[in-house]
Amino acid sequence: MPSGLNYSDMAEGPKETGAHDDVALLYSRSDDGRSFGVLRRRRDEIRLGTLRTLEEGKPIHGEVVSLRRRSDSPVLFDVETQYGAIAAPKASGPPKVTTREYRKGWDSIWSEKSGSRALN
Repeated sequence: MPSGLNYSDMAEGPKETGAHDDVALLYSRSDDGRSFGVLRRRRDEIRLGTLRTLEEGKPIHGEVVSLRRRSDSPVLFDVETQYGAIAAPKASGPPKVTTREYRKGWDSIWSEKSGSRALN
């Protein structure tokens, strides 16, 4: 963490007038430079997470947020949630495959065959 900032400072909340109750501290950049480690304080809750840029065609894990740099520190940001956590659909068991090719293959293996049932 940067000098002059410790956990108790974060727990007390920001010192600015009209303070924002959702604050993120960016503390490390990934090796490929595409994500950051984040310590986020929202209301009375502190969480550790990862911040990534949105990429077209890639799944979203968690929330979509926008950040606004705070004037009191280069690593503190006010967080505004654009879209809440996106939960994956809950399913039990494997996905259902219903293509024609699957059905044809299933029928060729498991359907009752006419003719002799003798092994040889």
